[in-house]
Amino acid sequence: MGFFGLFSKKNKETLDKGLEKTKTSVFDKLARAVAGKSKVDDDVLDNLEEVLISSDVGVDTTLKIIQRIEERVSRDKYVSTGELNRILRDEIAALLLESGNTAKSDSDSEEGWELPTDHKPYVVLVVGVNGVGKTTTIGKLAWQFKQAGKKVYLGAADTFRAAAVEQLCIWGERVGVPVVKQQMGSDPASVAFDTLSSAKANGADVVLIDTAGRLHNKVGLMNELKKIKDVMKKVLPEAPDEVLLVLDGSTGQNAFEQARQFAAVTQITSLAITKLDGTAKGGVVIGISDQLKVPVKYIGLGEGMEDLQLFNRRQFVDSLFGE
Repeated sequence: MGFFGLFSKKNKETLDKGLEKTKTSVFDKLARAVAGKSKVDDDVLDNLEEVLISSDVGVDTTLKIIQRIEERVSRDKYVSTGELNRILRDEIAALLLESGNTAKSDSDSEEGWELPTDHKPYVVLVVGVNGVGKTTTIGKLAWQFKQAGKKVYLGAADTFRAAAVEQLCIWGERVGVPVVKQQMGSDPASVAFDTLSSAKANGADVVLIDTAGRLHNKVGLMNELKKIKDVMKKVLPEAPDEVLLVLDGSTGQNAFEQARQFAAVTQITSLAITKLDGTAKGGVVIGISDQLKVPVKYIGLGEGMEDLQLFNRRQFVDSLFGE
């Protein structure tokens, strides 16, 4: 079982509340899309296409969903508009499964990262632009790991902003885990090296490395990621075990563009999509996961420690489109 299996029983009330703005927006648009129609026909499908695109699902993913529904309609000969929600849930859940989100059945919960038995610590390199909630996500992950009895180290490798180091140190104090840092302007790769060296020497189970909030169009800053990874391998050949990209769900298609640019320059193994509780653009989760073929591991639904939840495709889709 994945290490975070104990966190996989999500608070459904929190999930429903967090997606309320998106859900309301989608349902209002769907109601207009099927108004006066008893069966799913070409007009309904055209309207549904507009609903999904305007909900930040993205054009390519929307066309894929529409094609799947067209095939269902063609096969079943008659599909009522009352069945549309159920069909949407089924097809989008299947799409998310194909994108690497690993629950095998409707009742399965997604699992977090599998901690290896052949080496430790488990190293997560966290990337993303400024303002997406990257450092906050690290703090919440550290809290969840510690709650499960794991020894955690944090590395403050965002040395370009004093505020970033200070923020991570505040999270370290709040959670009760050590933070390895250097002076402002230090080499981020050096901080990563020191963090892994200290964590390894002290028997840590998990290391979370914060990186500078790199703009996705700054190639020089992106190249820094490669340097950090190369230096970490001198301490632990397996490092990093994960590269977690944090995205702000409230930015909609801009989040997808950031994800695409990051994926073009470094291997992204998992996603955390934050701030979904304050936006009607939750559909972006579907498009990003589908287009990148990278699993969404966590979604942020509020300020509380427990509001960073493991992503479960079926629960997400049920909350978005109704039970």
